Amino acid sequence: MAEQVDSGVEVRALAVESNGLNVIDDAERKGRPRDLFWPWFGANVSVLGLSYGAFALGFGISFWQAVVAGVVGIVFSFLLCGLIALAGKRGSAPTLVLSRAAFGVRGNKLPSLVSWLLTVGWETVLTILATLATATVFERLGWGGGAVTKVVALVVVGTLIVACGVLGFDLIMRMQTVITVVTGVLTVVYIALVADQVSWSTVSALPGGSSQELIGALVFLMTGFGLGWVNAAADYSRYLPRTASSRGVVGWTTFGAALAPIVLLIFGLLLAGSSADLSTAIAGDPIGALAQALPTWFLVPFVIVAVLGLVGGAVLDIYSSGLALLSLGVPVPRYVAAFIDGLVMIAGTIYVVFFGDQFLLEFQGFLITLGVPVAAWCGIMLADAATRRGDYAEADLFDRRGRYGDVRWLPIATMIVATGIGWGLVTNGNASWLTWQGYLLDPLGLGGKQGAWAFANLGVLLALAGSFLVALIGWYAGQRRTGVRGN
Repeated sequence: MAEQVDSGVEVRALAVESNGLNVIDDAERKGRPRDLFWPWFGANVSVLGLSYGAFALGFGISFWQAVVAGVVGIVFSFLLCGLIALAGKRGSAPTLVLSRAAFGVRGNKLPSLVSWLLTVGWETVLTILATLATATVFERLGWGGGAVTKVVALVVVGTLIVACGVLGFDLIMRMQTVITVVTGVLTVVYIALVADQVSWSTVSALPGGSSQELIGALVFLMTGFGLGWVNAAADYSRYLPRTASSRGVVGWTTFGAALAPIVLLIFGLLLAGSSADLSTAIAGDPIGALAQALPTWFLVPFVIVAVLGLVGGAVLDIYSSGLALLSLGVPVPRYVAAFIDGLVMIAGTIYVVFFGDQFLLEFQGFLITLGVPVAAWCGIMLADAATRRGDYAEADLFDRRGRYGDVRWLPIATMIVATGIGWGLVTNGNASWLTWQGYLLDPLGLGGKQGAWAFANLGVLLALAGSFLVALIGWYAGQRRTGVRGN
C-alpha cells in the first residue's frame, strides 16, 4: 500500500498541473502551514545570500550596522510576504488574481504587468548567476570555462527551471524539499571550509556609516529579499485548506524565507569585511567569486550547492511569472505561459552572459527601480487585507460586474503616483539607463543626486507606507459613504 501511495505521488509530481488562475477546489486543498517552510527556505538558501554581505558593506557602513540593516530588512520584508500569503488561504487563487479585489478585474492589469517584469527579471538574474558560477569553477578546475562551458551550463540550468515551471506545483514542492536538504548541508560545509578566511580584527575595524547610508542598505536588502517575493506570496498558500491556521501561514512563510538569508548574510559580511579583494570580485561574479578560497576537492560540490540554490529561487519565480502573464490576459494554458517566460529568461541570460558587463550595478538598478512600484502595490494589498471582514468572494474575482468592479481608479492612481514620487527619491547613477531617477531630491531639499540622502532609497519606503495609508483612508471613506461592508 505504501508503495502504491508513493508511486501515485511520483506520477502526480511528474504530471503537468492543470490549475492556472482558477480558484483551487476544496478537494484539492491539502497540507499544513508548516509545509510552506520548504518552498520558501529552498528558494532563499542560495549562496547568493553570502554575496549580499559585500553588497551591504558597499553602502559604507560597519559590520554591526549591516547586521542591523540585514536582520530588520530581511525579517520585515518577509513578514510582508507572510501577510500576503494569508490572502492565498482566504481566497484560494494566485496572488495576482486576489489583487483584483483591490484594483478591479481589469484594473489589475497594471500590477500584473509590474509583477511579470519583476518575476521574469529575477528568474533571469538567477539563471545568469548559475551560468557564470559554473563557468568560473570549471575554469579553475581546468575543465574549460569559456563560451562552450557557459552554453552547456545555460542549457542544463534553463531546462531544469523551465521543466519545473511547466509541470507545476506538486513537482516544485517536492523539488524544494530536496533542494533545502542538499543546499543546507553543503552550505554548512562551505562555511566550515572558509571560516579561517575571516579576520575579526579587520571586520570590526570597518568604519561606521551615516544614518542615510544605513537606511540605504536596509532598503536595498528589503528589495533584494522579501519585496522581491511579495507579488508571488499567495501562489503556494492557496493550496492549503481553509481551516489552516492563519498565524501558521504568516509565521511559517516568514520563518522559512528569512532563516537562511539572515545566517548567510551575517557570514557574508564577515567574509567580505575581511577582504577588499573579495568584495570587488563579488561585484563582477557574485557566486563564482565565493569559490576563490575553496580547496579544489570541494569545487564540484560548490557548483552543486550554488546552482541548486539559484534554481530553487528561479523555479518559484517562473511558476509565478507564468501566472502573472495569464493575469495580463494572455489566452494560453498555465504551462504554456511558463514556457514562454522560460524563453524570455534564456534570451536575457544569453545577452548578459555573452554581451553584458557591470552586473552588480545593473542588478542594483533593477531591484530598486521595480522595488518602488512593487512596494506601492504591496501597501495597497496590505490595506485591502487589513480591512477585509471575511474570505474573498471568489466568483467575483473573475466577474467585471461583481463586487470588486471592473476598474478601481483610486488604487490605480495611488500606485502610479506613489511610483512617480518614489522614483524621484531613489538614485541609480551607476546604471546609465537610470540616471533620470532622483529628480525630487533637489526640489525637496535633500541634497540632490550627490547629497547625503541620494542613496538612502527613501522612495521604496515612501511608496510602501504612503500607498497603504491612502488605500486605508480611501476604503474607510468609501465605507462611510455607502455604509457597505463586504469581502
